[in-house]
Amino acid sequence: MPQSPARPPAHLAVATLRERIRRFEGGAARARAVLPFGVAAIDGRLPGGGLALGCLHEMAGGGNGAVDGAAAALFAAGIAARTTGKVLWCVTRQDLFAPALAQAGLRADRVIHAEAGDEKDLLACFEEGLRHGGLGAVVAEVSRLPMTASRRLQLAAESSGTIGLAVRRWRRPAEAAGYAQPTASVTRWRISMLPSAPLPVPGVGRARWRLELVRCRAGETAVFEVEACDVEGRIAVPAEVAHGPLQEEGRGRSAAA
Repeated sequence: MPQSPARPPAHLAVATLRERIRRFEGGAARARAVLPFGVAAIDGRLPGGGLALGCLHEMAGGGNGAVDGAAAALFAAGIAARTTGKVLWCVTRQDLFAPALAQAGLRADRVIHAEAGDEKDLLACFEEGLRHGGLGAVVAEVSRLPMTASRRLQLAAESSGTIGLAVRRWRRPAEAAGYAQPTASVTRWRISMLPSAPLPVPGVGRARWRLELVRCRAGETAVFEVEACDVEGRIAVPAEVAHGPLQEEGRGRSAAA
């Protein structure tokens, strides 16, 4: 009786499957530009070595409180600050604090504010901004992001090459459970405040965040401890934790594609 051919190792089968998916996506997707964080530990976890431009990305506070929610907004501001051109920021509440955005690298003269009456209008502004094609980034503070809406946003971002940043803000704690629901976003992040960097003199050091990559298309999840965005929108890994346990946490866990 002839013997059946040996099966390839599991890691080779996965690599072959990923290559087939890339071929189905087409050459444009393979050549998509990225925006690196400039932190090797983080960029190494992202396909292409950075956040994909022309895509939708989500971020939310690690908890339901305002402090973590503000950290998520500053994380988005730092990303937007490192793009080129004006940034459209869509909100439904008049509580955007421009000086805080400036401290994260996003100057007031670069931001175009759009206040929508409700979530439906906000998502429409978000999509229109992404389709425009002349903006560096579009940020929208949303409490809900249905799958259909997220697909439209992803397609709009792909059509223009503009990065879309959905900052999830909860009006009530129960809404936070919706962050576990699938969307068309390419990456999904959680940001939580940590004690600030210690100083040799009395005072408050640079803020620190627990940065969780909880979803990454064609990638893996990961957790990092980082220093918050500086005036150029850049985060950093503190030297004393560059190879600490948080950098290893989540290694080997595949994210949903």
